Amino acid sequence: MRACVQRVTQASVTVDDAVIGEIARGLLVLLGVTGDDSEADARQLADKICALRIFEDDDAKMNQSLEDIGGAMLVVSQFTLYGDCRKGRRPSFTQAAPPEQAECLYNTFIAGVGMKGIKVATGKFRAHMDVALVNDGPVTLLLDSKKLF
Repeated sequence: MRACVQRVTQASVTVDDAVIGEIARGLLVLLGVTGDDSEADARQLADKICALRIFEDDDAKMNQSLEDIGGAMLVVSQFTLYGDCRKGRRPSFTQAAPPEQAECLYNTFIAGVGMKGIKVATGKFRAHMDVALVNDGPVTLLLDSKKLF
C-alpha cells in the first residue's frame, strides 16, 4: 500500500461539480493499493500516518502529529500510485489491486484512521475527482507499507 501524504491548511474533493469531502488543517492522503496488500497493511499505514510528527510545535520544529493538533484527514483513492513508467511512454497499472480488493482495503484504512478519533473525509472510489489543496510548507511525503522507500 502506498500513500502520498501532504500537509495542508485545507483540501477538498469534488465529484460532478459537488464537493463531497473537505477538511481544514490536516493531511491529504492519496492512497494506492497493490494486489498483495492486506488488512494489516492498511491498519499499519493508517497508524503510521496518524502518528507522523510533521506539524510544527511552538518552537517551529516538526514535532507534532495529526493526533496532537486535532487535525483532519482527507483520503482519496489513487491507483496511479502503482503506475509503472519504466518501460515505454504509457504507464502500466498491473501492480494496482483489482477494484474490489482495493476498495475493501481503502475502507479498512479509513476505518483505522477514524478509530483514532480523527475526522475523516473521503473521495468517491472509482470516480473522476477534482482534488484541491493548499499544501502547507510544502510538506509532501511518500510512504509504502512494504517499506520499499
